[in-house]
Amino acid sequence: MEMKRKGMKNRVLFQQEFEIQGGDFVNAGESSCKIRNTLREIGINSDIIRRIAIAAYEAEMNVVMYAQHGTMKINVYQDNILLIIDDKGPGIENIELAMKPGFSTATEEMREMGFGAGMGLPNIKKNSDVFQITSKVGQGTSLEIKILLNGKNG
Repeated sequence: MEMKRKGMKNRVLFQQEFEIQGGDFVNAGESSCKIRNTLREIGINSDIIRRIAIAAYEAEMNVVMYAQHGTMKINVYQDNILLIIDDKGPGIENIELAMKPGFSTATEEMREMGFGAGMGLPNIKKNSDVFQITSKVGQGTSLEIKILLNGKNG
């Protein structure tokens, strides 16, 4: 499912991978915080960092809330940043419905902790220039989130 990249200008300048444990609310948000800090250190524009931090946090929380475990990979290229999130979990039965703002399958316990407002996937899409989601029920979900560094949607 990886998005196609062409030419030398798209070689990876920086990459990092994080393991995310499902149900680990104590450490939830740690990976997205590390990504934000790393991007700040390497000099990425603050508006881009904000968008990536939001998308990474929402994706990470979805893994924590719904999956057994997952990985989040970040690849920084000369012209874009690509986040790839793969989880092993129940999958999403109806992606179109899951993309609707306010739709949530969060438990009451998750809602009491302040999660599960049904804005995770819509927020990821809103902060992405290119967003792809695939899911297999009973196996897991994969997200690819691309944010262009030149500011053009594409």
